[in-house]
Amino acid sequence: MTHYSLFATCPRGLESVLQQELLALGCGQIKPTDGGAACKGALEQVYRINLHSRTAGRVLLQLAEGGYRSEADIYTLARNIRWSSWFGLEHTFKVKVEGRHARVKSLDFTALKIKDALCDAFRDALGSRPSVSKTRPDVRIHAFIGGQTAQIFIDTSGEALFKRGYRQDTGEAPLRENLAAGLLQLAGYNGTQPFQDPFCGSGTLAIEAAWIALRRAPGLMRRFGFEKLANFDAALWQSLRSEAERQILPQTPAPIAGSDNDRRIIGTAQANAEAAGAGSLIRWSVQEAQSARPNGANGIMVSNPPYGVRLAEVQALHALYPQLGTWLKQHYAGWRAGMFTADRDMPKLMRLSPKRKIPLFNGNLDCRLFLLDMVAGSNR
Repeated sequence: MTHYSLFATCPRGLESVLQQELLALGCGQIKPTDGGAACKGALEQVYRINLHSRTAGRVLLQLAEGGYRSEADIYTLARNIRWSSWFGLEHTFKVKVEGRHARVKSLDFTALKIKDALCDAFRDALGSRPSVSKTRPDVRIHAFIGGQTAQIFIDTSGEALFKRGYRQDTGEAPLRENLAAGLLQLAGYNGTQPFQDPFCGSGTLAIEAAWIALRRAPGLMRRFGFEKLANFDAALWQSLRSEAERQILPQTPAPIAGSDNDRRIIGTAQANAEAAGAGSLIRWSVQEAQSARPNGANGIMVSNPPYGVRLAEVQALHALYPQLGTWLKQHYAGWRAGMFTADRDMPKLMRLSPKRKIPLFNGNLDCRLFLLDMVAGSNR
């Protein structure tokens, strides 16, 4: 059985959660690093991570690694890969290069050299070359250029894994699905506790909570890049999918609720939940956050409250925070509240001291997950 060197990407700050997932999915030699984790695994692990990981962004399979002094060395590294044993002439491809302390003229030029090497290798082997597709390639090639070494990977995921397939609106989601799932896990949510999001927006946190509670694999609604590769094992993939479908519970063990003060966005949340097969499992309501009340004892609240950009918005939010602090203390004793925000002053203004402050990135936005354990009588 072939074991591959893999690299799973994730939102920065979720590396520890990803590490736990990879361990549970049978991967070995797991080494977390900034923005992901390297590990070893067979084809089964490649499929399992794509299907089951809630926090991974992509699962990359390493084809080559080597030192370099110039772009010519990177060309040679790519030229020596047996590309035609991975995919065929009928498939389109795209090369993406990222670098940190890379000693090359430009990353774009390096991507061009890798593309040339791939095409030359195909011409030598098969007398012809596959075409490039910038928008919807069948096969994605990723390269990472460091200060001393270059690594070349084939992407087994295709579209990024946060695209679960349930999002109905094409509007810009403020919170990606894999980041939402990671926040829930960092807050200690495992599906057995009541859950609430009083600033639910388009519903991502509540829907991801429902999928955790149902033990539903996040990849069941979508296709993957590995399905187009030459080593695709259809029987193995079908058996893993069937196993995942059998694990789904008929009902969430505890109630899940989402609310927002915008009627239109609650409509979007409901449509997303329907598409995710969780329509009847989440209770949605249109209301101000402070009107929300617990839907059970000792629950978990995870929320991404609005974040002000303009000064007037920031001032309005800073006036709201003390009220939110009072509301939590009055009504949510025994609950854990996780507030995910780019506003460092939030807990201070809520007059609450967080149990933990976890640094995370929402895209390029430097954020914190503030975890607050609400204690009975803490409003005296």
